[in-house]
Amino acid sequence: MEGKRFITTFTQRHAGLIVYSVIVDRLTGVNYLNTDTGLTPLLDKDGKIIITGPETRYDYITDKKL
Repeated sequence: MEGKRFITTFTQRHAGLIVYSVIVDRLTGVNYLNTDTGLTPLLDKDGKIIITGPETRYDYITDKKL
């Protein structure tokens, strides 16, 4: 995955069209919700930004675990 800072971790489809997807920033761990209307940070039930744990974070330039 060298050079890929953002990865798609989940996609919901309907009749072959993408309805929404979750994109993760591999450097910061921030999760984003991508829809046909735009991109926004993904929030938990308390309104806090969902951040993927450090065990899955990578430096997107060197492709090494942080």
